[in-house]
Amino acid sequence: MKYNSSIIIKGIGTYQPKKVLTNADLAKMVDTSDEWIVTRTGIQERRIAEDNETTSLMGVQAAKVALERAQISKDEIDLLIVATLSPDMIFPATACLIQQQLGLRKIPCFDLQAACTGFIYALEVASKMMQAGNYKNTLIVGSEKMSSVLNWHDRSTCVLFGDGAGAVVLSKIDTPNVGIIDSILASDGSQAEILCQPAGGSACPPTLESIQEGKHFLKMNGREIFKYAVRLMEQVSLQILEKNQLSPQDIDIVIPHQANIRIINALASRLNIPMEKFIINLSQVGNTSAASIPLALNEAFEQNKLHKNKYILLVAFGGGLTWGASLLKWF
Repeated sequence: MKYNSSIIIKGIGTYQPKKVLTNADLAKMVDTSDEWIVTRTGIQERRIAEDNETTSLMGVQAAKVALERAQISKDEIDLLIVATLSPDMIFPATACLIQQQLGLRKIPCFDLQAACTGFIYALEVASKMMQAGNYKNTLIVGSEKMSSVLNWHDRSTCVLFGDGAGAVVLSKIDTPNVGIIDSILASDGSQAEILCQPAGGSACPPTLESIQEGKHFLKMNGREIFKYAVRLMEQVSLQILEKNQLSPQDIDIVIPHQANIRIINALASRLNIPMEKFIINLSQVGNTSAASIPLALNEAFEQNKLHKNKYILLVAFGGGLTWGASLLKWF
């Protein structure tokens, strides 16, 4: 559907904990090495939140930067969506906690859980709500404390993830066909078990046995995830380009979910887009789930790579299984 108005990203902000956990540090904790981790993932270090650095606190700090860069007052925000799989608590929503800490008005606030694809899901939900309703400025936060759901004795997962938050301010403007051009979202619940946190919900409430069995930690079948991630991220990227009558060569910047350098390399090869067009920061931050895309987007912003009328492709894949892509025309 074509609109006479557009939804643009007006401000970007991030927050990363100060504590750095290097591969050398991890080698003292589990049977691994810097060479093993770098070769298989491309990750050299990641940030780990302190006990008092909650998902909401990190989200608030990222949001403050985004608001300042957007030159928008907190009182102008009409809607808040928080993408996270590591909320402060099951309820109330982390969005409500961020609303209170930021001092926002009594606006709609809710969490959205689509794992590593959460930020792209939130972009689509927010942009459609803004086009259909009375929301002019929306704050989207992707914030994750992945360290809180990791088994630090499982080298297949603990080496991959990090903590952090990213936020964007979306604004509605009268100029058509710029900003968020289109999004495609998808999911496949039949593969839920290959990337999940088995316990902690109503199906498996916390018990002494569930804790002793480690069911509250993230579980992942890395081999299967790799195969699905490459194929489905390629598929959704080509779908959104074809839908909007573009070719891979028309894309100026690709911002993929920062999960694994081998996944990104494979995606670049399949799309025939040079790696120079990809924004990659996972070597320093690891996989930050729903914070991944905004953290990388901020990297592009700070490197002065986001230019007017340039096409930007966001693409992600995560537990659910979920995947999706967003096409932006920078304004």
